[in-house]
Amino acid sequence: MSVDADRDDRDLEAELASSTAGRTGIPVDAVCVGCGRVRVKRATLVEMEVEPQIDPSTLEATDCTSFKHVCYSCQSATWWNPVAVLTGLLESERGE
Repeated sequence: MSVDADRDDRDLEAELASSTAGRTGIPVDAVCVGCGRVRVKRATLVEMEVEPQIDPSTLEATDCTSFKHVCYSCQSATWWNPVAVLTGLLESERGE
């Protein structure tokens, strides 16, 4: 997915820059299992049960498992299901 391509008119770069996305890990679009809200979150490969030596730019959401992260709508830590690995944002961060 291109950095310039927004999902449903969302500003993915702004969501990633927000403190609510997290500080470590690769950017994924994920859905909260509690409220159904879709947001950009950061999750490590280990959190998503992916081998750490895998190149994240080759991942598909189906390669990743749910991970725990804070949902500000639910006001708790909850499970998030990855729906897309945001390779455009990942490449932008890497300077590619």
